[in-house]
Amino acid sequence: MAQIAGGFEDPSAEVLAEAAATFGLLAAAPRLHIMWALAQGESDVSALADRIGGALPAVSQHLSKLRLAGLVRSRREGRRQIYYVDDPDVVTVVRVLVSQLSRRAAEPAALAGGLQGTDA
Repeated sequence: MAQIAGGFEDPSAEVLAEAAATFGLLAAAPRLHIMWALAQGESDVSALADRIGGALPAVSQHLSKLRLAGLVRSRREGRRQIYYVDDPDVVTVVRVLVSQLSRRAAEPAALAGGLQGTDA
């Protein structure tokens, strides 16, 4: 039986397992960088490799895993395969997570800079 806390019912074990697998897939920094890049707009594998600084075969492997998990989709455009994130909820999760962590990373630097300017 699911517990209700704060008005939210606990998700099923299956949903939690799927969420854990998805977060596990995004735990690799290159895959998260790919998702961040694709959250900004579609791209082919060459442009993604250039953007994230990865080797083309490695980026292609990451894209394959993301596609198999349903996080990324692709379509053919002539001889190129174009990758994109089709689910706005996935885009939101990636943007919120990365933006929040970027803000947190900048806070200690801002605090340290502010403290250095005082004669305390």
